[in-house]
Amino acid sequence: MNHFSYIDGELCCENVPLRRIAQDVGTPAYIYSHATLVRHFQAFDGSFKDLDHLTCFSVKACSNLAILNLLASMGAGVDIVSGGELHRALLAGVPADRIVFSGVGKTEEEIRDAVTAGILMFNVESHQEIDLLSRAAENLGKKARIALRINPDVDPKTHPYISTGLRKNKFGIPIEDAEEQYLRAAGLPGLEVVGIDCHLGSQITEVGPFVDGLNRLRNLLDQLKKRGLNIRYLDMGGGLGITYDTEQPPEPIDYARALKERLSGTDTTLILEPGRVIVGNAAVLLVQVLFTKKGATRNFLVTNGGMNDLVRPSLYGSYHAVWPVAKTDRPPTTVDVVGPICESSDFLAKERSLPEALPGDLLAVMSAGAYGFSMSSNYNSRRRAPEILVKGDAIHVIRRRETFEDLTRGEQIPDLG
Repeated sequence: MNHFSYIDGELCCENVPLRRIAQDVGTPAYIYSHATLVRHFQAFDGSFKDLDHLTCFSVKACSNLAILNLLASMGAGVDIVSGGELHRALLAGVPADRIVFSGVGKTEEEIRDAVTAGILMFNVESHQEIDLLSRAAENLGKKARIALRINPDVDPKTHPYISTGLRKNKFGIPIEDAEEQYLRAAGLPGLEVVGIDCHLGSQITEVGPFVDGLNRLRNLLDQLKKRGLNIRYLDMGGGLGITYDTEQPPEPIDYARALKERLSGTDTTLILEPGRVIVGNAAVLLVQVLFTKKGATRNFLVTNGGMNDLVRPSLYGSYHAVWPVAKTDRPPTTVDVVGPICESSDFLAKERSLPEALPGDLLAVMSAGAYGFSMSSNYNSRRRAPEILVKGDAIHVIRRRETFEDLTRGEQIPDLG
């Protein structure tokens, strides 16, 4: 459920017509529903209320400070994958002991900053990272808490670009090597081994892959405990999918039930790293039609929002529903919704049946909250869109639209003589 609906023929976010937001801040713009964010977090987190757990929102899905602060205020931790995300999380008020640092390519500087901040733990991806982390922590006179990210070779049955738990993926330590690496890490001076981590992928729409992954981690957990390792955290990552089109992903309560059945007797804290399932359907990208264009074989709606604003359709062929902001009796027509970028891959939707549009009409690209703004860019020297948070009938600008000065800040023309 989300809080985008038609009221008297106008698409609204909670109690605010999107047309009013377009008038106030222009387009394109990302618009988030406060009520949806709260509801989705509470529904997910509450599904695990009977388990000792920590829900760590995946910052890469949506990194706005206001949204991170909102989630932290409800008890969320965060999963980060860079020094920049660490900076954001701390600035947003996330307690360091609720931060988990994942990612396959952490730098020494990022590691030092995270150790100094006192984060909960690092999810470590390779034997070289184990060594680097131990040296960095020892040089700081500290111990870094770690889990090893295990690659269990489980097919998540999702898009290959967002699959991370197969043997061929770059992520994690092969499960057959895990025990050896755990014992080696436990003997290093700068480390405290505290957990097991696994992340299968993103937009997973079945419970089965999670169950398969957990079964393999349970076997490893039992082996490590027999070896005398005190494993306190079991991190199952994120990846639970949402409905973009016709998908029917499991509800969080069904996901939780499947995990609970296999966690009995583990005496560990479960860590979860949801991103998309919290924020995906909590936002739309609001765009305006610039031109209608009849091609030789296709008809186009050219909008002022493009692949630099929302790259998922171009990158993954992802489906996003497109809704007219104002209901109309105009007849439907089949169109490609495209942007102004100088690439043939610049599209938001292909071959969609939409009411006939006119220049100036507003469209909402739905389910745009996850990996929408966070993957946006300045390609073609386009300014990134503002982010707007709606609560009830109030509009809050949580990121202003970039200026042309923002585009060139940090650049300089050298005197080449």
